[in-house]
Amino acid sequence: MAEPDFERAVEQYHLAIGELLRGNPEPQKRLFSRRDDASLANPIVPHARGWEQVARTLEHAASQLRDGEAPSFENLVTYATPELAFIVEMERTEVRVGGREDLAPSALRVTTIFRPEDGAWKIAHRHADPITTARPIESVLQT
Repeated sequence: MAEPDFERAVEQYHLAIGELLRGNPEPQKRLFSRRDDASLANPIVPHARGWEQVARTLEHAASQLRDGEAPSFENLVTYATPELAFIVEMERTEVRVGGREDLAPSALRVTTIFRPEDGAWKIAHRHADPITTARPIESVLQT
């Protein structure tokens, strides 16, 4: 079972994801570490490292999203110690992407690593990708 503060941090994180899907990156930016080793990997940008790159990546992602519905989160794993915690989840939502007018379904497999900084849990790393079902090994080959 996770520490109560960590559970609250995850709740805030989930709310921040909902805001990002409505085009607002600020709540999620507030949750990210400001340290040089903070990192983000999402389906749009393979990897951002350091606060400035992470912030720009979140802003870019938010600029591509709007009118997202509250996401659902299927927790697969939660692990928390006083020094480090992580969650692995399936994130599902509907969102308007780019210039599309329709709400499109979205599903991501997400691993998020948290650490305590200045008395609060901060995101040290988030990795999200669209692999939500088993795939043949050949799917990793670049042709």
